[in-house]
Amino acid sequence: MDSEGTGIEPVPSLPPLPGPPPQGGRERRVAAANPSSSPSPLAGEGGARRRQAVGGRGRALARAREMRKNPTEAERRLWSLLRAKRLAGWKWKRQQSLGRYIVDFVCLEARLIIEADGSQHIDSAYDATRDAWIKAQGFSILRFYNNDILADTDAVATAILSALTAAAGASSPAARTPLPSPPPQGGREQKEAHLG
Repeated sequence: MDSEGTGIEPVPSLPPLPGPPPQGGRERRVAAANPSSSPSPLAGEGGARRRQAVGGRGRALARAREMRKNPTEAERRLWSLLRAKRLAGWKWKRQQSLGRYIVDFVCLEARLIIEADGSQHIDSAYDATRDAWIKAQGFSILRFYNNDILADTDAVATAILSALTAAAGASSPAARTPLPSPPPQGGREQKEAHLG
């Protein structure tokens, strides 16, 4: 029996667990704000690789993503013309990373790039170097000034279609894709003719 007469023996106290002392308020907030110090086991190796991937390609992709989110009015107008294979069935991508450069619009199948340019691109040495590299990769480049895109979208669309047909010849999606054949007309009509 215990000393108080309750019949319950006291449990001896256990020694403290080894390890660091519990974190206080500030230290806990700093650890939560800095996930790289203790990565989540759910992140896996891919999460660790993503955090380590700092450099040119990562910055270019982030920049392209930002440019897709905030297009100019001319880019928005061009994209409404090109997206979802609206222009003769050709697939286009916008703000696409190509090497170390970002192009406004690219049709990879026709190897055609469209640039919507403002006045800052007139006689640009950077653009000349960039264009030379892109052409060396086998792409053609069409440049339109923003004012032309906004004022005469139909003429821009006609110029793009001309460049697509010149670049690809008869390999355009519309020319390559055969139309589906109508189903054979043999079911009910043949039975009626046979029975009659």
